[in-house]
Amino acid sequence: WLDSARARELAIAICTKGCEHREVQFLDQTVVLRRLGLNWTNNGIRLRRTYRFDFSEEGMARHSGHIVMVGIQLQEFSLGLPSD
Repeated sequence: WLDSARARELAIAICTKGCEHREVQFLDQTVVLRRLGLNWTNNGIRLRRTYRFDFSEEGMARHSGHIVMVGIQLQEFSLGLPSD
């Protein structure tokens, strides 16, 4: 349970920084676990978590992005925008 809470906290922090970098507004409290699976790594089996989150480009429309964490390591971050 603590590992899941830590992974979500890290996902929120990564989403915040990633949205700042792309100059879009991250909508807090929107990070939701969408998929949970297993992933083999050099360090053994780790949980692979896919989260969905919402952001806004101009403060009006909501868009969805996703982030994939393997254990507590970032594997993928996507806003689903061109040149992402």
